[in-house]
Amino acid sequence: MSEKAWGGVFDVATDRRVERFTESVSFDRRLFAQDIEGSVAHAQMLAKVGLLTVDECGMIEQTLGEIRREIEQGSFPFRTELEDIHMHIEKALVDRIGDIGRKLHTARSRNDQVSTDLRLWVREAIDEIDRRLSDVQRALVGRCDADADVILPGYTHTQRAQPVLAPHYWLAYCEKFRRDRQRLADCRRRTNRLTLGTAALAGTSLPIDRDDVAKRLGFEEVAANSIDASSDRDFVLEFTFCLTMIAEHLSTWAEEWILWSTMEFSFLKLPQAFCTGSSIMPQKVNPDVLELIRGKTARVIGSLQTLLVLIKSLPLAYNRDLQEDKPPLFDAFDTVRASLELAAPLMAAAELNRPAIALRLDRGHLDATTFMEYLICRGVPQRTAHGLVGRLVRKALDRDVRLSDLPLEDFREALPELDESVYDVLGVERAVAAMQSYGSTAPEQVKKQVEKWKKELGVRS
Repeated sequence: MSEKAWGGVFDVATDRRVERFTESVSFDRRLFAQDIEGSVAHAQMLAKVGLLTVDECGMIEQTLGEIRREIEQGSFPFRTELEDIHMHIEKALVDRIGDIGRKLHTARSRNDQVSTDLRLWVREAIDEIDRRLSDVQRALVGRCDADADVILPGYTHTQRAQPVLAPHYWLAYCEKFRRDRQRLADCRRRTNRLTLGTAALAGTSLPIDRDDVAKRLGFEEVAANSIDASSDRDFVLEFTFCLTMIAEHLSTWAEEWILWSTMEFSFLKLPQAFCTGSSIMPQKVNPDVLELIRGKTARVIGSLQTLLVLIKSLPLAYNRDLQEDKPPLFDAFDTVRASLELAAPLMAAAELNRPAIALRLDRGHLDATTFMEYLICRGVPQRTAHGLVGRLVRKALDRDVRLSDLPLEDFREALPELDESVYDVLGVERAVAAMQSYGSTAPEQVKKQVEKWKKELGVRS
């Protein structure tokens, strides 16, 4: 039992099957950099308060640096019986500098050590996802000038509804990803609290300085309750929820672009570098990347559900169940990061099929709502105007024409005081131009929003 950090009270060796069942180094080894960073800060604090000498601290720092380089280079040996990355690093430290290495674990437990490492990792992961979301937003805003004159059919219930400018559509997703970034920033604030120094669950009788460690590691706060600190995984669930929302937004975007790239829509031409073919049908260009972004959302949702069930009814404080928080967290992060990495260049490279869009833009009577609002401005009550326009749309449908193709007599039959000016609001271009409200697809409003986003994201015109 000499190699077990906890083995002093045991007089029977651990069953090999137990070692295989309980190990976590196969997945938590990716926390090695954070473990070493936290250990260095902890050692420096111990030296400051006199629990280590300056020389001892220097030896620990130097040796931990050597271990880190070996792990980074792939020459560090991993062994199942050492359980996790924390014990691997500590064992290597003790093997190299003896009792001085054994002093490093003074005033800490694996409970607060793991929590701190995980907070450091989540903090870095949040920053990376935020950067990638910014790349996606820049890709969308970068399209706006070139697509400024393109009018798209907007949909509700997957049915044509009203015309919108293409940049207005791009910015709709910028807004979604902005909310994702806001959630990440808020999650980061709660993640960025130091739990190291709370030890197993009750704190320590040793004269440590937790504020010093927090400052060294860049934590904004120090966790105030040692029982809560060792058991808290709210930040893991919250980050995974943020990742789930990002995946959901990407899935919606992917679904729309899959539809738009079909022959039936023909609104969009996807870059072939982001498509694949068929093993049997030579003509196929399949939107597999978009389909996988849509499909991988299920994995992220599953990770969140796993974590929610994992912490259900866990008593205070630390329980070994929490070892299982890392695989779903890591998988959710890896999946969303990979999706974002592909989303940004795909968004930038796809081409709108302007002729196909223009050819079909007049179908669906997208100007009906603007026509109704024209009647409201002439004093017709909204419900009356709604019914009147509906009846005119029925006539247009029966004749397979646009509203603007109806003769003036039809409009006057519906409302005698109508004159030739009715045609000034019919047609998708006039419907878009008629918009006025803040946040609408009005050309001036969209232009202002594009400029605002360019400034916010540092996108050049």
